Amino acid sequence: MTSSPLPSLPAHVDVLIVGAGVSGIDAAYRVQSKCPDRSYAVLEARASLGGTWDLFRYPGVRADSDIYTLSFPFQPWTGENSMADGDEILDYLRRTVEEFGIDRHIHCSTKMVAADWSSEEARWTVTVERSDGADEPQRSTMTCTFLYLCTGYYDYERGHDPQFPGTESFDGTVVHPQFWPEGLDYAGKRVVVIGSGATAITVVPAMAREAAKVTMLQRTPTWISALPRKDRFAARVRRRLPAGLAHRVVRARNAAYSNAFYHYCRRFPDRARALLTRAAERRIGEEAVREHFTPSYAPWDQRVCITADADLFKAIRREEVEVVTDHVDRFVAEGVRLRSGRVLPADIVVTATGLRMLAFGHVAVSVDGEPVEPARHLLWRGAMLSDVPNFALCFGYVNLSWTMRADLTARLVCRVLNHMRRADLAAVTPPAESGVREQPMIELASGYVQRGVESFPRQGHRAPWRMRQTYLLDTADIARARLRRELRGVPHSSVRSAGATVRTGG
Repeated sequence: MTSSPLPSLPAHVDVLIVGAGVSGIDAAYRVQSKCPDRSYAVLEARASLGGTWDLFRYPGVRADSDIYTLSFPFQPWTGENSMADGDEILDYLRRTVEEFGIDRHIHCSTKMVAADWSSEEARWTVTVERSDGADEPQRSTMTCTFLYLCTGYYDYERGHDPQFPGTESFDGTVVHPQFWPEGLDYAGKRVVVIGSGATAITVVPAMAREAAKVTMLQRTPTWISALPRKDRFAARVRRRLPAGLAHRVVRARNAAYSNAFYHYCRRFPDRARALLTRAAERRIGEEAVREHFTPSYAPWDQRVCITADADLFKAIRREEVEVVTDHVDRFVAEGVRLRSGRVLPADIVVTATGLRMLAFGHVAVSVDGEPVEPARHLLWRGAMLSDVPNFALCFGYVNLSWTMRADLTARLVCRVLNHMRRADLAAVTPPAESGVREQPMIELASGYVQRGVESFPRQGHRAPWRMRQTYLLDTADIARARLRRELRGVPHSSVRSAGATVRTGG
C-alpha cells in the first residue's frame, strides 16, 4: 500500500505559523479573522494536528487546568467535563479547524529545520523536511514575510532522562509517558511510577484502576489541589445563557479565580500552605500528608498540581496506590532499589521524570547568516525577540491556562501585521534597550524549568519587556503598546524585491 503524496507547499506566504497545536490554531484563526488580506500557512511536524494532545497517549491524559480557560475564546466548549480528557480536547481542536476552514492551511508531516532572515530582501527563507511515512524526508525551501513560532516550550522528540543506573538489568518494561507504547498491557501488573508532577498525578490513579498495585515514587512532595471534573457553576450558566455568552462568562470567572489563587499563594504563602494541607488531610489523613504531601517550598514556587475529582487521594484511601518518598539507588532485576535499601517490585516502571524545555522547537534561526541564540535576546511584550525582524513566538502562562496568553500574543501579532500594512513597512523589529535588568522568562523553581530556562529568551524588569503573568494586567499592557514608538520599521521602498521560489532537493 502506498501513501498519498503530501499537498504542495505554497512558494511564499505573508505569515508562516509553525505548529498546529492549541497555539498555532489560535494564531491561524486570529490571522485569518483580523488580517484577512494576509496569506498564511501552518506547518506541523507530526502527521496530525493537536500538538500536546496528539503526542501524549498515556492513561488518564487530561488537561491540568479547566477547559473553559484552555479552550479558545471564539469557540465555546460544549463538553460536560471542566477537567477535560485528552481525547475530548483533541476532538475539540479538530472540530475547530474544520469549522473555521483552518484545516485547508495546515501542512502536516512538514518539519521546519531552519529559518534565515534576509535584511536585503526583508523575508525569511525556511527549510523544511517533509515525509509521508513511506520515503526518506525530502528537503525544500519556501519564503515568508513574517514567521510565528507556535511550537510550545518543550522538546517533542526527547523527554528528561535522569539516567537511572541498572536499567539494563531490569526484567520488566520501562516506559516514558511522552512515548507511551500502543497497547501496553498493565492489567494485574505491579507498576512503579517515578515522579510526582502533573503527569504522575494523572497517570497513577488511571493505571490503578486495572493494575494489581501502583506505587508513586517521589524524591520530594508536591503541592496538590483537588478540583471537580465537572463545573457546577458552568452547568448553571450554560442552562440559562446562549453558548457563546455562557462560555465567555465561565471563562472570565475561572480565569479570575485561578489568577486570584496564584497571587494569594505568592502573597500569603503560609496561609496557602495551611489551606492546601487541611484539604489534603481531609482526604487521606494527617499522617499521610505529613509524610508525603508536605513540600518544603511554598505553593506556586513550583506549579500546584491538580487531581481531578480527588482521584489520586481516593486511590490512596482505597489502598490501590502507595506513595513512597525516597530516592532511586538503582534498577535491579525485580524492580527499583531505593537508597533506604527497600526494593519496590515492579513489572512496569513509568519514568514520569519531566520534560526538556526547548525555545525554538529544533529550528535553527538566523539573521543574515548569524545564528540567533534565544538567551541573548529580550522578549518584547511576550511576543517578539529584540533585534530579530518579523519574528514572533508564543509562550503561554505557567500559572494559568496556556491559551489565555497564547491568544493575547496572537492578537498582538495581528496588531503588528496591520501596523506594518498601514505604515507600508517591510519589516519591524523591537530594538534592544539599555538599562533593562534581565530576568528569567519563567520564574518557577520546578526542576524542568531550572534545567532549561537559561537557554530561553529573557524578560526585563519593566514594560515592554516584562511578562506580568496576570491576564488583566497583560491585556492592559498590550492595549497600551505604542507600535510606532516601540518598533523600528523598514519601509518597502528600501528593500530589494525578490522572487519567491520553492527549491527542492538536498
